[in-house]
Amino acid sequence: MMTLPPKQRAPWWLSLNARMQWHMLLLFPWFIPLVSYLLLGPRYLADWQTFVGATALNLAIGVLCHFSLDSLTKSVVGWFPGLRQTGQRVLLLLLVFLLVTPVAILGGLWLYDHFHLFGYSVHPATLKRIMLFNIAANLVSVGVYESVYSLNKWRENMLEKEQLKKANLQSQFESLKNQVNPHFLFNSLNSLSSLIADEPRKAEEFVDEMSKVYRYLLQTNEGELTTLETELAFTRSYYHLLKTRYGAGIQLNVAVAAPYETYQLPPLTLQMLIENAVKHNVIHVGRPLTIDIRVDESGQLQVRNNLQRKSVRVASNRVGLANISAKYRLLTQIEPTVSDDGGYFTVVLPLLSPVTV
Repeated sequence: MMTLPPKQRAPWWLSLNARMQWHMLLLFPWFIPLVSYLLLGPRYLADWQTFVGATALNLAIGVLCHFSLDSLTKSVVGWFPGLRQTGQRVLLLLLVFLLVTPVAILGGLWLYDHFHLFGYSVHPATLKRIMLFNIAANLVSVGVYESVYSLNKWRENMLEKEQLKKANLQSQFESLKNQVNPHFLFNSLNSLSSLIADEPRKAEEFVDEMSKVYRYLLQTNEGELTTLETELAFTRSYYHLLKTRYGAGIQLNVAVAAPYETYQLPPLTLQMLIENAVKHNVIHVGRPLTIDIRVDESGQLQVRNNLQRKSVRVASNRVGLANISAKYRLLTQIEPTVSDDGGYFTVVLPLLSPVTV
């Protein structure tokens, strides 16, 4: 079974909580004493009781402010997590910081003034300096936080793209390997041989469809997605080869409305599902294998075949289904659903946003 490497976790110093703790450790050792000095002046350093008491009180206010910012920051990042949402995220973070920190500062000043702590008295000029200093500290904090977050997010996106590239290459390799194996070539050439003498026109059609199949297989590594229209065209060529071999023993029914043909899906998805159905089921004129491809009411692609399992189970490493799931997991975080009710085997595939012309 093909598996992707587990999604690598960010280093501890890049995780959200660690970033906030790092921010706290970086900010508090100089921010708290500086604010305390701006509030109380030289007596903050002259009297050890004032120094300890004011530092402890301001540190408690700072810790409360920190955890409030931590919770709100997580919410903002949850709302705007992507790199393309950096502008919205930064503006909202600045708004949060510039609203929460003044509340903490003004609340602390009210305590100092109301209880006459450490001989404090209100000085508008000092208050102005503290608020301006707070704005500068917030700008630096948000800038550093966003820089580290964006770097980590960029790293995660690059890792996911690399994993998707590997999944696409693996998919192309597996499909091509299955089609060029001796059994497939022998069966295809045997079918072609029987047509050449009796039905040369059909033999010519067979060669044409076979060339389309191989051309598509060789081109699938050019993109992560393909349109449903392109995938269905390839599927019909692939089905033509199967139909030539199995005749009335296999039937393919496609019911996809034209508007859905511009939607996208990973290449070779339908071929893998059809190949899976052919591999594991009896194909006989009296018991035809029927494969239905349609778009259901919810706008998802449904691939279904009737179950008539072979008496001798065929060894399977489930490469096809695993590969399809891996691609969807990397592209959309939504995996296909697979069901087996004993009568039918059904795979429901999400269709991705259509190509805009």
